[in-house]
Amino acid sequence: MTASVILKREGHVAEVWLNRPEKHNAVDQSVFEGLAQIGEDIRADKSIRAVILTGEGDNFCSGIDTGFFTGALNPAKLVEQIKTFPEGENANMFQKPGWVWQEVGVPVIAAMQGVAYGAGTQIALGADIRLAAPNTRMSVMEIKWGLIPDMSITQTLPRVVRMDVAKELLFTGRIVEATECAELGLVTRVVDNPLEEARAMATLIASKNPDAIRRNKQLLNETWTGDASETMRREAELQAEIIGQPNQMEAVFANFQKRDPNFK
Repeated sequence: MTASVILKREGHVAEVWLNRPEKHNAVDQSVFEGLAQIGEDIRADKSIRAVILTGEGDNFCSGIDTGFFTGALNPAKLVEQIKTFPEGENANMFQKPGWVWQEVGVPVIAAMQGVAYGAGTQIALGADIRLAAPNTRMSVMEIKWGLIPDMSITQTLPRVVRMDVAKELLFTGRIVEATECAELGLVTRVVDNPLEEARAMATLIASKNPDAIRRNKQLLNETWTGDASETMRREAELQAEIIGQPNQMEAVFANFQKRDPNFK
């Protein structure tokens, strides 16, 4: 049986592939579990410096597999899973596939094409950067099924769009084309070949001081909406952790010597 989520590795860059192209990469139980497990594996691997999240075939992710609504899970079990938060976790099993990419300490780039509906939108929103092909279409589509979005959207969507925009998307479930996605902030940029662009960006990121890259992500995630006294103190604390350390000095020497750095 082919794995529904695949991890590939090229040097310091990990690629995570949704691998159900015949189902337009719809999310079933195996995808929930696969994304969560691979995310945790990447989180624990300090040699990885950047991650690309993408989908096999013509679509990034068409949303929840309709099997969830036709008896694959009974309602009582589903409610139990929704309400269960493992000890020490901020996310339940449905939130984890979107939220784990923010728990990963390195930049995560989503390379998107075709549809990213419902769960697909929420998984993509968990990435730090979203590169979308011109044919990309997004929708917070849960209202179609009489539901609210519940895959960590409360933490991810408010960081990229205004509240009135978020409300419209949730209330209507309308499909948003790539250009408007960029205008609203749902995607970072529209590009002709998002995977190629993501690989180039990941390679560039992986060439920088990994200590600084990790703390850059930590800095923004922890301080984006904090008050000045707390955020600037945190800024200073994180800088103090890396300044003068071997990787930071290697960046300085490599620049002066006009060579590529060799980070550890």
